[in-house]
Amino acid sequence: MKTFAVINPRSAGGKTGRDASAIAKRLADVTGPLTVAMTAAPMDAARITSHALMEGYERVVAVGGDGTINEVVNGFFQNGIPINSEAEFALLNLGTGGDFRKTFDIAPGFDASLARIAEGRARRIDVGRLSFVSGDGKTGTRHFANIASFGMSGDVVDRVNRATLVKRMAGQFAYTWGSLMSLLRFKAKPVRLKVDDVFDEVVSVSTCAVCNGQYFGGGMRIAPDASPDDGLLDVILIGDAPRGDVMKAMNQLYTGQHVHNPNVKVFRGRTVIATPVEATAGEAVLIEADGELPGRLPAMFEVMPKALKFRA
Repeated sequence: MKTFAVINPRSAGGKTGRDASAIAKRLADVTGPLTVAMTAAPMDAARITSHALMEGYERVVAVGGDGTINEVVNGFFQNGIPINSEAEFALLNLGTGGDFRKTFDIAPGFDASLARIAEGRARRIDVGRLSFVSGDGKTGTRHFANIASFGMSGDVVDRVNRATLVKRMAGQFAYTWGSLMSLLRFKAKPVRLKVDDVFDEVVSVSTCAVCNGQYFGGGMRIAPDASPDDGLLDVILIGDAPRGDVMKAMNQLYTGQHVHNPNVKVFRGRTVIATPVEATAGEAVLIEADGELPGRLPAMFEVMPKALKFRA
């Protein structure tokens, strides 16, 4: 299979870049002849992936963290349509969080990801499509393979991404730190949330996660029942609550027990629309998608059933 590897040299605190030659050699031992490109700017991985697929490459391997995975997955689509629906996506997860791999029971570390490329099977998974408002006020679109969310989670990712030293730490520590900082300062926002025809209300949102996979935030099992190939998105709504209750729910997030918390609502649907109400004017409700920050509400989240062939 004609394989292309997209390497993010800044992942794992720059270690991926320093080890890039050795990584490429070991990957080529599994894939055969391999073409490699290094990213140098935001969304480079998406552009490189799209070009590789148009050039006839049949498999693209994302080498980096969840952000690199997100960009590579975006590169598989042009105007919302797969460039090559038979092309495979694979990963060598070497970044901070490693949340996407957890849904597929891929152990941490280079060797486990490499073994899945060598021995795994290709399966079709769903992909989320997100329409949102970008920083310059324009409408943007982004795909996500794992989870997109808004509210305090967006604030957390913003803090983690800006705290360079913290981001070099283990994923769970970085996101726990970010969550604690946000908990002290973030106030729940009123948002009109619509999920298909099963829910349509104005709710006070601490965090709302729209999930294809199960984990986010460096190991939080936010959607324990999410299946990445069922044609549906799991919607986990964490409402406003006293800080003590929120702290308890945060602890439960790592085990998935929060879904039984009375302050948490769970829905499942194909389309989710989130619109900030007038009270949030001037206070942007940030969206994160697979650990990246594309923009803010209002937004629409849609599922693209079995849109991506993933070797896992």
